[in-house]
Amino acid sequence: MGGWGEFILALVVFLISHAIPVRPPVRPWLIARLGRTGYFVCYSLASLAILLWLIVAAARAPYIEVIPPLEILRWLPNLAMPVVCLLAVAGMAIRNPLSFGGMGRREFDPDAPGILAASRHPLLLALCLWAGSHLLANGSLAHVILFGLFAVFAVVGMSLIDRRKKRELGSDWSRLAQNTARLSLRLPSPPLPLWVWATALLLWLALLLLHGPIIGMSPLP
Repeated sequence: MGGWGEFILALVVFLISHAIPVRPPVRPWLIARLGRTGYFVCYSLASLAILLWLIVAAARAPYIEVIPPLEILRWLPNLAMPVVCLLAVAGMAIRNPLSFGGMGRREFDPDAPGILAASRHPLLLALCLWAGSHLLANGSLAHVILFGLFAVFAVVGMSLIDRRKKRELGSDWSRLAQNTARLSLRLPSPPLPLWVWATALLLWLALLLLHGPIIGMSPLP
């Protein structure tokens, strides 16, 4: 299978894989059997594998130009990805009662929200930056559909999660979210640990080096 058929199939599988495991009847069942950490690890690995297939399928789809392939636009992912990696690592390193993805062991301290001072949805913000920068750098129809959906999902997801968490947390919402923001230019408070910076740097270097062999295209202009 190739062309548009593979791309559509990969997109459907990706959407299903993100819709079913997080549903209320399914997620508690999986966590009870895999544990919280096991659930997030398995879910993350499966999501990354399907995402990789989806990206490769988009590259194999017939090329229909939507955005001109300007060389300057190819710099955008290179500028965005270090920030994306830092947001992703910092977001996974902290326990986050206001969004999803956090695997930190320490209880969340609303007076020291860490990366949540910049965004209480660091993983969704990382997704939005990754998708937006890659959409402009890869302007074919398949890539515009792919990265456009991710960007819209990230932006809409922030609003939907805020509404759901306000409803679930009730009066605790104001206390927990008082020093956070959906999106802010504030620096993390307290500053991110050195190991978070080091891990983000290693992740960025790995993605940079593996992009060509795996995706089939160098990320450098």
